[in-house]
Amino acid sequence: NLVKKYCPKRSPKDEEPRFTSCIAFFNILNELNDYAGQREVVAEEMGHRVYGELMRYSHDLKTERKMHLQEGRKAQQYLDMCWKQMDNSKKKFERECREAEKAQQSYERLDNDTNATKADVEKAKQQLNLRTHMADENKNEYAAQLQNFNGEQHKHYYIVIPQIYKQLQEMDERRTIKLSECYKGFADSERKVIPIISKCLEGMILAAKSVDEHRDSQLVIDCFKSGFEPPGDFPFEDYSQNIYRTISDGTISTPKQEGMRIDSKTTVGKAKGKLWLFGKKPKGPALEDFSHLPPEQRRKKLQQRIDELNRELQKETDQKDALIKMKDVYEKNPQMGDPGSLQPKLTETMSNMDRLRMEIHKNEAWLSEVEGKVAARSDRRHSSDINHLVTQGRESPEGSYTDDANQEVRGPPQQHAHPNEFDDEFEDDDPLPAIGHCKAIYPFDGHNEGTLAMKEGEILYIIEEDKGDGWTRARRHNGEEGYVPTSYIDVTLEKNSKGS
Repeated sequence: NLVKKYCPKRSPKDEEPRFTSCIAFFNILNELNDYAGQREVVAEEMGHRVYGELMRYSHDLKTERKMHLQEGRKAQQYLDMCWKQMDNSKKKFERECREAEKAQQSYERLDNDTNATKADVEKAKQQLNLRTHMADENKNEYAAQLQNFNGEQHKHYYIVIPQIYKQLQEMDERRTIKLSECYKGFADSERKVIPIISKCLEGMILAAKSVDEHRDSQLVIDCFKSGFEPPGDFPFEDYSQNIYRTISDGTISTPKQEGMRIDSKTTVGKAKGKLWLFGKKPKGPALEDFSHLPPEQRRKKLQQRIDELNRELQKETDQKDALIKMKDVYEKNPQMGDPGSLQPKLTETMSNMDRLRMEIHKNEAWLSEVEGKVAARSDRRHSSDINHLVTQGRESPEGSYTDDANQEVRGPPQQHAHPNEFDDEFEDDDPLPAIGHCKAIYPFDGHNEGTLAMKEGEILYIIEEDKGDGWTRARRHNGEEGYVPTSYIDVTLEKNSKGS
């Protein structure tokens, strides 16, 4: 009864990673089933040597884990404080530069004014020197704060946070080892009570020794890694370009290059929105193509679904072969059965196979899309230094991760696919049959690749319905095809051709 009660009911579809400590526990339960009649004495040993020890150790682990998480929160808060200091010094530097520019303009105006007194000019010149000096001081302060923040950010993402994760990993490995020790203690108590079940106990010992804390930790890492990268260093923003020139020449300096400014909202703000162990996990809607997940998680989920669909397709294929063989037998020997009675089941099986093939093709397209993005991201990491100015925020294709967990950006399906896929998709020998028509309610420019421009009131053929991504595939009378926004058109589907 204990074995049946505590063995989890695992369905065939459940293919989550199996930790070695869990596998050892399941093996021990199987061995326990062979001597279930000797429970009383063993229960006394369990209550003292295993259960009591585990309860005490669990309390210690909770305290230690809480301490590590607090360290992570403190590190995050300290990084935020450094960023605020750097941002304040940058704003102060920018403000002083503007004041220096104003003082310089005032001096030039008085210097060129023949009615101005020499005292006024001298006073304006002193004010300009003062403002320029203050701008220099604030520039040095900003540069120091920026260097300090970049150093602290690098330390945070490459030293502090990895060290905390390492401590958490070591703590969990110690927990796994403790479980292994308790497994062996449990088996030893059984050996003392009933010598005749020594073989079962040896099996439990082997199960306990099979625990591999490093493998369990690696399973956790492989299961939850996202594919994102830590953000790069902040660039130095120079606001003093307009104030460094000789006072006597009166020339106009090069205007400030606005293109080099980096909005602070796109830097540290995005780093705060990452999925951290030390904060709340943002929740988003679960989408059919798993685009709400990080790239690595999405790839795993799609691969699992494709494997499941392939197994289902193989089952349907085997069933179809069996039905065809049975139908041949019935046709050769009518006394054994009616061949016509198998036709509905055969038709249903063929329909299921077509449906599964379509599902597999759709999921494989999504998988190739996400694999292409991961490869492209890895290529971009080494392309140029400009990429380090862009924060590693959430990806946005087809409702994937964005900086705001509540704002999912949708785009036409072909906009995010591999370029070669467009050629395969739009250069078929046999064009797709029209399943209806639509009328354009609003005009659409169709600048993006794969989209179709349309005018208000234009009539188009519908060749592919909206699959939930907000885009419908349409065709003009001249044969030109592309995607148009579903919300921009009034769709009318033909009843007879909808299933074609």
